[in-house]
Amino acid sequence: MFDFHRLRLPLKYLNILITILTFVLVFWFTPVVSQALTKAPVILDGQQLFRISDSGQYSAQERTNLINSQLKNVISTSESIQVKIEKRNQLPTILLNDRYLLTVTQQDTLPGSTLDEQANIWAQQIKEALQQAHLERTRTYLQQTTFIAAVILLITVGFSWLLGWIKHQFIRVASLRLTTSNAIPNSETLKVLELFLKLVLASMRFALWMSAILYITNLFPFTRQWSYQISNILITSFTSPILTLGKNPYSLTELIVLVGLLFGLVIFAGTLTNFLRSRILSFTVINRGAQEAIIILLKYGLIFIGTLVLLQIWGLDISSLTILASALSVGIGFGLQDIAKNFGSGLVLVFERPIQVGDFVEVGEYTGIVERIGARSTEIRTLDHVSIIVPNSRFLEKEVINWSHRNPISRLHLPVGVAYSSDPKAVQSALLEAASKHPNVLQTPLPLVLFKEFGNNTLNFELLVWTAEPNKQFLLKSDLYYIIYEVLQQREIEIPLAQLDLHLRSGKLEFTPEMHLALIQMVERLSNQESYIDSTNPIERGTEGVDI
Repeated sequence: MFDFHRLRLPLKYLNILITILTFVLVFWFTPVVSQALTKAPVILDGQQLFRISDSGQYSAQERTNLINSQLKNVISTSESIQVKIEKRNQLPTILLNDRYLLTVTQQDTLPGSTLDEQANIWAQQIKEALQQAHLERTRTYLQQTTFIAAVILLITVGFSWLLGWIKHQFIRVASLRLTTSNAIPNSETLKVLELFLKLVLASMRFALWMSAILYITNLFPFTRQWSYQISNILITSFTSPILTLGKNPYSLTELIVLVGLLFGLVIFAGTLTNFLRSRILSFTVINRGAQEAIIILLKYGLIFIGTLVLLQIWGLDISSLTILASALSVGIGFGLQDIAKNFGSGLVLVFERPIQVGDFVEVGEYTGIVERIGARSTEIRTLDHVSIIVPNSRFLEKEVINWSHRNPISRLHLPVGVAYSSDPKAVQSALLEAASKHPNVLQTPLPLVLFKEFGNNTLNFELLVWTAEPNKQFLLKSDLYYIIYEVLQQREIEIPLAQLDLHLRSGKLEFTPEMHLALIQMVERLSNQESYIDSTNPIERGTEGVDI
């Protein structure tokens, strides 16, 4: 079995292959656009024999209707086939079983052929077609054709399944090569590739089944007419004008070709800019943000200029699109104002560059690395590898913390509280020792310890350290706190718990004469009330002293 893991097709050249195939298909089918159906076909059992033109007062369609009806009558009967040519009015005339069938005129001849040569060719074609029609109506031919049709259906089912299997295998291999733990752009490329393969698979399956159906219906003389009609409908649908811009009518095929050219232009621009990024800009001293700005400007510039050139080559007058552009501007102003605002903000971000690809930023509650700056939105990958899509306008309307802007060196603040019994100089020495033990703490500028305040329960210090990797600040703080705790324990510096102490002073309690008199009166009053209760409640008095 073929091992797809050994497939070494460079995925970076996939866009080049797609571009080549697009242009090949486009220019292959372009001649079909300019073809004009100026003649009517002579058809027998759905099979076209030749085409004839107008003759005198009879149109081409009227002549072919007469010929087709006579051919059908001969097939329906079992009489022998006799095709002869006679001269009538100095023109060769084809007779079928001694009955008039067709007069060959000068308009019917092909370039480089005479009237007699054209008449002989057509007479031979008619004779062979009628003999073949009689043969195709025999029982043996129908049995063989039925068997062939069944085999073709089985082959079509097998190929349809095989295309789906190849697509799944290709996606699986591509995902193994593209998807990594820290490659978010590769996962986006994988989604685009999967969508493209699904479209290609659906198109190939449709073409496969349509070809099989047309071939099978073309095998049987009774259904061959259906094949011809379907083909004629498809050709007519794709070649008939459906849109007129200026003075030029355009058919569906022409529009498909134009869309294909524009699609190929987009792929070409993306392939060229990716090649420029990976092969040229990556070896320069330009930072990643400036590289992305150059790539974005070049890509959209190529697409814009290329679109104008293609429309001009296609024969489309750009001035005829002014009304459409005006309508779009009104629509953008009212219904698409948010999109327009984000698009304008994207241009400002590209030119002004307050943020760049690779910067570590904080936008509201989101913190992460800028992975992509698009036309409408910006992608931020958080430290949890979660992609956040932020509209471009948010970077200009609200405050954004950019830790990597111009100079990535940043200072971190680590508050530390110790007991009041600690020596401040010993605490300062311990914190500086902890900072010196971490390799990601810069020694220039030097770490610094600030004595912040006398807190409720602690002496509050703050360790200030510098780092060149702000995107790793949370890990750096965690490591430093581990080291600080270890150093403070070694130096027996206490980190107190939050507590509240209540102190009561001892001494002699003295009362004023007024307070002494008031207390005596209150005691006497309570004694009188207790005596009254005892005299009025003998039950309670009798149970006095009983422990219940």
